[in-house]
Amino acid sequence: MAQYDFLIVGAGLYGAAFAWEARRRGKKSLVIDKRQQVGGNVYTEDVEGIHVHRYGAHIFHTDDADVWDFVNQFATFNRFTNAPIARYGDEIYNMPFNMNTFHALWGVKTPEEAQAVIRAQVEREQIGEPKNLEEQALKLVGRDIYEKLVKGYTEKQWGRKASELPAFIIRRLPLRFTYDNNYFSDRYQGIPIGGYTRLVQKMLDGVVVKTGVDYLKDRAELNALADKVIYTGTPDALFDFCYGPLEFRSLRFETETLEMENYQGCAVVNYTQYEVPYTRIIEHKHFEPANQPHTVITREYPAQWHRGSEPYYPVNDEKNNALYRRYAGLAAQNPHLLLGGRLGLYQYFDMDDVLRRAMDDARRCLM
Repeated sequence: MAQYDFLIVGAGLYGAAFAWEARRRGKKSLVIDKRQQVGGNVYTEDVEGIHVHRYGAHIFHTDDADVWDFVNQFATFNRFTNAPIARYGDEIYNMPFNMNTFHALWGVKTPEEAQAVIRAQVEREQIGEPKNLEEQALKLVGRDIYEKLVKGYTEKQWGRKASELPAFIIRRLPLRFTYDNNYFSDRYQGIPIGGYTRLVQKMLDGVVVKTGVDYLKDRAELNALADKVIYTGTPDALFDFCYGPLEFRSLRFETETLEMENYQGCAVVNYTQYEVPYTRIIEHKHFEPANQPHTVITREYPAQWHRGSEPYYPVNDEKNNALYRRYAGLAAQNPHLLLGGRLGLYQYFDMDDVLRRAMDDARRCLM
């Protein structure tokens, strides 16, 4: 007989939330992860009293009261508000695009004035049905916002010219005609005090966890331990790339400690010029403000993904989505296998979406 009800491959938010739901219903899980720590990409590490987001900035936000109640079982959240800055050369702009942004661009002071400028710029482009991302963005926001705040950042992020990217990547660009720098409009927002790693560890309290375990190398032996496998890795690797590899974009991080109290004045500054090789600088102490005499910053560089590198962003074009559906079809044929998480489902999810899927999937499996 199997020792566990579930073998959960991946100790990130999805795997930890699934394990919590299973445990409180009396089920036993074994959670494994290839990395040496739990937390997945929300892993935070204490560096001289500063909780460093090792795999990019993560700000929790949601409109889902059920998810908010769920996550607050494991952490107390501060009142952090995400108000990033965009830097284009020596020019500074507020994000998201709002009246502060428009005033810095054109000197306008009222929503009517801002709307008139955008409308005139959009009309000058005379774009019908957008054929690519560049045309889509120009039709949404006009030339000034596109050139300074969208084009370079997007081309760095995706590693291709905006005119070569599909239009659907930017379905909309939110324009706010208020003086409000809060990036998210969700009711609930914050950072878990003490870091995300502590939050995930509390989700996994009482669950058997083994890190440094590569499921794909020892899958036969591991599968025998449980009745059902919850797999949060990439499905192409799970099925030995039998239909070919799915495409991703990757990231590279450079982190350093600086002997100064405050480097940039906010948690995130986006660098929108293509000539600047990184997309943003994260200053971690601003997520949980403290009085350390030093600070820690991370430069985030977009990177070409290749087999063996870390996958971050799925390339959800028609070709890759069709390929994913073939792999999902293979998974569906196995009643003892469930794909989950952003990699397993080949979708970019916010953290609350990951938790919602984990909670719902666990409840269905445990009915």
